[in-house]
Amino acid sequence: MLDSQGASHTSRDVVAGLCVAGLLLPEAVAYAALAHLPVAHAFTALVVGLALYAVFGGSRFAVVAPTSSTATLAAAAAVSLTGAYSVANAAAYAQVVIALVLVSGAMLMLLALARQGQLSTFISRPVLKGFAFAVAVSIVVKQLPDALGFEMPHGVSGDPYHILLFALTHTGIWNAYSVAIAVVCAAAIGLLRRWPQVPAGMLVIVLAIGASSLLDLGALGVQQIGVVDPMQLRFGFPDLAFADWVRVCELAFGLVMLVFAESWGSMRSMALSHGDPLDANRELLVLGACNVGAALLQGMPVGAGFSATSANAAAGAVSKKSGAMALVAVLATLAFALPVLHFLPRPVLAVAVISALWHSLSPKPLLVFWGMHRDRTLLVGAALGVLVLGVLDGMLAAVGLSLLAALQRFSEPVLHELGELGTTRNYVDVHAQQGTHSLDGVLVLRPEEPLFFGSAERVMGATLEMVRRRLPVQVVILSLEESADLDSTAVDCLLELHQALRRMGKTLLLARAKTTVRELLQRWDPQGLGCEQCLFWSVADAADYASAQLVAAGNSAAVA
Repeated sequence: MLDSQGASHTSRDVVAGLCVAGLLLPEAVAYAALAHLPVAHAFTALVVGLALYAVFGGSRFAVVAPTSSTATLAAAAAVSLTGAYSVANAAAYAQVVIALVLVSGAMLMLLALARQGQLSTFISRPVLKGFAFAVAVSIVVKQLPDALGFEMPHGVSGDPYHILLFALTHTGIWNAYSVAIAVVCAAAIGLLRRWPQVPAGMLVIVLAIGASSLLDLGALGVQQIGVVDPMQLRFGFPDLAFADWVRVCELAFGLVMLVFAESWGSMRSMALSHGDPLDANRELLVLGACNVGAALLQGMPVGAGFSATSANAAAGAVSKKSGAMALVAVLATLAFALPVLHFLPRPVLAVAVISALWHSLSPKPLLVFWGMHRDRTLLVGAALGVLVLGVLDGMLAAVGLSLLAALQRFSEPVLHELGELGTTRNYVDVHAQQGTHSLDGVLVLRPEEPLFFGSAERVMGATLEMVRRRLPVQVVILSLEESADLDSTAVDCLLELHQALRRMGKTLLLARAKTTVRELLQRWDPQGLGCEQCLFWSVADAADYASAQLVAAGNSAAVA
């Protein structure tokens, strides 16, 4: 029984691996073009990524290979350093791209060793969706010259706007045979997608190569991709000047964030849907190693793209053996079928790229976030950033938008007043829950965001303002349940609040203070806020202590 089940799992992994290989090979050719690199660099990265992740990766579905977004971003970063890509500076350009991949991989590994796997959350999901949508639109538009069979004239900008405008205003130069081939291939891929176990992209490409060689499509004006250099796996270290290395380190930041955010999003979505555990720091380390290995062997950047990862799961993969099978299929194809690849018509390759990005062109994920009435500015800003500023600056703008959104939220904290819910000893928002009541002479407040340098002063100012409006208040209880720790600014602000209330003849108590916060205050202000009489594990305990103190003070005043 177990043997038959194991054989069934193995056969499913073999089928999934073949399907993934059929997707990855044409994507590698296309993404090399996006990165302005010879195809050999993409094949090298593909082999290294598949091999290393199959051995060390944690996700049974993730496929680490060149992706459209990393290829586009790396190209934009390299062009900003070397100038516009041309044959004259092709060698220098390739060195810059490889250096970017190497530095990015090293950064990813260092972040993993520092246990910073949570960095993927610094790019919010609306920002990542908007960025991916805009990148997909940009890449698809750039495929139009190949799909429609025309060349952009010299002197016309190669940005998506000018390409689209030129294509729409010069329909007379379209090659009818190229257009027909693109339409037929797109229809065939769309039809074959009904059967996930069929490698649609590879099957269409094989048929297109056969048709191109038999029908001499080149004589009809249909361009072919030409001779493809074989993969060499040549070890080498980028040769750059020190100033260029400094600039590469600066530019690598965006690539680091993109690789991990995109890859972790793909991995985590599959892990959650299948109930698999996944360690962010381990994946960060392996992704870094894949990129370092690819760079040292002259490859382009790699990541776990959504298209290949989801295709692997849809084809029935059960374990990481599917990735190993994909590696075997890729190596076999490169060893025996590479010479005929030069017959591949460019319209077919363009359609393969568009097909791989089709999921990113769907507006459904964008509409989901839009319908929440949340983060609309982030969503639109990330998309416009790429379309207006370009991929590199758009990526940096997207990261900046995420950070600004977080800072804005944390720096504008909500301060809620709490009251006891009946006799339950539970303290909740007095404005949100009926049946709550406040204690005489006691004001219980809870900041809804962590206290740190961006929020602490606002919280303390708002607290003093509420105390001034409530003159009978003698004791202020501040619930710190949202603050796992405090920075120096937050500690200073708490001490200043303590002193200000003391000058007003009032007392400050801290409730729900975490162990780290208690230890910090006990060490920094042992006779003040750090004393046992000021720190409580629950709001109810703090309220009981405050009530007892007020009763004792009232009795003393009555006796006097």
